[in-house]
Amino acid sequence: MALITCDFFSDVLGLSTSMTVILPQATTAQIGMRGVASRDRHPTLYLLHGLSDDHTIWLRRTSIERYVAPLGLAVVMPQVHRSFYADEVHGMKFWTFLSEELPAVAGSFFPLSSAREDTFVAGLSMGGYGALKWALRRPERFAAAASLSGALDVAALQGRTDLDDDPVNKAFGGRPVAGTPDDLLWLLDRAAAHGTDLPGLYLACGNEDFLVEDNRSFVAAAEAAGIPLTSRFTPGVHDWDYWDAAIQDVLAWLPLDPPE
Repeated sequence: MALITCDFFSDVLGLSTSMTVILPQATTAQIGMRGVASRDRHPTLYLLHGLSDDHTIWLRRTSIERYVAPLGLAVVMPQVHRSFYADEVHGMKFWTFLSEELPAVAGSFFPLSSAREDTFVAGLSMGGYGALKWALRRPERFAAAASLSGALDVAALQGRTDLDDDPVNKAFGGRPVAGTPDDLLWLLDRAAAHGTDLPGLYLACGNEDFLVEDNRSFVAAAEAAGIPLTSRFTPGVHDWDYWDAAIQDVLAWLPLDPPE
C-alpha cells in the first residue's frame, strides 16, 4: 500500500486543508501482508472521522491500511473538524466541500474510480452521520454506506441542549435541523416517498454506547419506511476497540468485486 498525507487548497473552504489517502499497491515480498492492485482506477472508500478527531485518526487507531491491502481498495480520509459535515451557518461550507469538491480533487490527484459500483462511504460517530447523510442525499454516487456508532438523530441531539457552544448548535447555528436535508430521518422518509434507488446501508453500534437508542430508532425508522438496512448491535461502547473490529465487518460487507 501507498500512504499519502495530502495537503491541498480548498476553494470551497477558502483555506489549505488535508486528507490522508491509502492507495493499493501490488506486492509480493512484504512480510506479513499481501498488497493487491488489479485495476487502473481503484474502488474507493471515503472514511470519515468523528467529532474529536481528524484525517489521521483511522490510521492511528486502527489497522485500516492492513485491512484494505488484500482488497485493492483505496481509502480517502478527509479533515472536517467539528463541522458535522454541514455547511455551517457561521463558518465554512464543509458539506459542499465533502460532497462536491473532495471527490473532484481526490480524483484529479489519484487514480480513483468514480463509478457508483466502486464507491463507498463509512464513518464513526459524527462521521457515521456524515456517511449516511452523504449516501441519502447523493445516492447516485455510492454502492454502499456504513455508520459505526453514528450520531444519527442530530435533531434530537440539538434538542437536548440549548448551549451555544454545543457542537451541534455551533455547526447548525441554532437553526432547527428537524425536517431539513440535514435530518437523516427526514431523508429516509423522502427516499421512501420518491422510490429512490439507495445504496446498501449498514449500521453498527455497541449495546452499551450512549448513542445506541438513537441508532435503534434509526433502524425502526428505516423499517417503517421500507428501506433495506443491515444492522448489527453487539456488546461495546463508544471506543476504538469497538470501531477497529467493526470496520473489519464493514469491509467484509462491502459489495467489492474480488481482486484479480
